[in-house]
Amino acid sequence: MKALLLLIVAVCVKFEPGRGDYSCAHSPRTWCSSVEAAVRCGVLQQCLEANFTRERQTAEPVKVELYYESLCPACRNFIGSMLYPTFVLLGDIMDLTLVPYGNAQESFDGGKYIFKCQHGEQECLGNMIEACMLNLTSSDAFLPIYCMEASRDVVKAAQPCVELFAPDLSWERLMKCVNGDLGNQIMHQNALKTQALKPPHNYVPWITINGVHTEDLQDKAFSALVPLVCNMYKGEKPAICGGAGRRFKSYCQK
Repeated sequence: MKALLLLIVAVCVKFEPGRGDYSCAHSPRTWCSSVEAAVRCGVLQQCLEANFTRERQTAEPVKVELYYESLCPACRNFIGSMLYPTFVLLGDIMDLTLVPYGNAQESFDGGKYIFKCQHGEQECLGNMIEACMLNLTSSDAFLPIYCMEASRDVVKAAQPCVELFAPDLSWERLMKCVNGDLGNQIMHQNALKTQALKPPHNYVPWITINGVHTEDLQDKAFSALVPLVCNMYKGEKPAICGGAGRRFKSYCQK
């Protein structure tokens, strides 16, 4: 079904409320939920093909973990230029985990954790919004996060991106997490997970494939993530496998 998301690649920029079929525009994950929905959204054939592909899967998905921070230019570039297309094309054979924290530092004041981020307070807020979104929506969080990271102002884009791509999550509930104990604990867990990386990270974005980080895997993920996931997948390959990506290499150093 994730191949259907190709149809909304520019929706963050071009979507205008009140025009067209809003239900089909803002909730692509529901397009294949029923025959009626697929017909209404004009994607019946694609839904049938996607369901057939899932039924033929014979192996565990490739685990891709991204350790990043919300305002890091290199992280935003990777999410938009490499990770999003791979998610669209190979989401059914890829298990994606996002860990927003990056090069931040934490301290404990006796009551709660205090976070200091590489790109300032706005980055800490962006990290927290995305961390809470991941906790509250699970696998549905990538699209609103991509929408945020692809926008000119990551933090200002958060609310419209959530309303567009995660309509079941209210902004009030998300902000309660961001400003409360839950968000503080979630970010602390992200800090612990980042600090436990072996080898330790010394830049972001930091990528692990099936729990492993090497410079070779990092370079391959940056140059062509689609072929890397295709090559790592042990089951029957989707038709898209064998494509190439555009190479770029840039990091936010610690």
